[in-house]
Amino acid sequence: MKNNTKPTVEVCFSPSLYAPHHKPADIVVVVDVLRATSAICTAFEHGVERMIPVATIEEARDYKNKGFIVAAERKGSVVEGFDFGNSPFAYMNQNLQGQTVVLTTTNGTKAIETVRSAETVVIGSLLNLDFLSDWLAKQNKNVLLLASGWQDKFCLEDTICAGAITENLTSTGKFRSEEDSSVAARYLYLSAKDNYFGYLKASSHRRRLRDLNLNEDVKYCLTPNTTNVIPVLDGKYLVNLKQ
Repeated sequence: MKNNTKPTVEVCFSPSLYAPHHKPADIVVVVDVLRATSAICTAFEHGVERMIPVATIEEARDYKNKGFIVAAERKGSVVEGFDFGNSPFAYMNQNLQGQTVVLTTTNGTKAIETVRSAETVVIGSLLNLDFLSDWLAKQNKNVLLLASGWQDKFCLEDTICAGAITENLTSTGKFRSEEDSSVAARYLYLSAKDNYFGYLKASSHRRRLRDLNLNEDVKYCLTPNTTNVIPVLDGKYLVNLKQ
């Protein structure tokens, strides 16, 4: 296959940059390593049936008033009045098996809302890195990796994860990258891959979570390949993609 006929894999650094990156036939992968997409992958790995991502606390509160199980996080903390936030450990709960959980977070669910009109939206993290990469490689479609960032700004851990998926796909020989953002993400991943935890020691969001005594969350979220799930957006729901 000639290089210019290969599908592309590209990285978008934040939702604010999504519009110029997006092509209608893309598979869009939303990445929020610390912690929304890691929590979503963990939820499905531990038996949650469906999730409803919402962008605002007001929407989440409406669902709570209707009797739904609702998780809400802002700036790393559980929002007062809600059941839990976006700690992956909260979803390792037998009581959530077979349930529908509504989720709103500072960055991740906002990113999902941004890409809701895309043809295919899936959830990526380091936790499902290889399983997701293998699936993407089989689709033979353009892939756009959207880093959720921090309040529409660049963040290191999401870009590194996007770079890891980029490296996995380009190494198959079946994909090409053309954007500088994708080259940068790939090189950041190659620099960090031997010690994510150490590499991200000075990153802004890791500092925020450390100040909230959430280092165990960080360690878990930076551990690759602990789940074999691919959450996919189906209408208003996230469900586990059936292979």
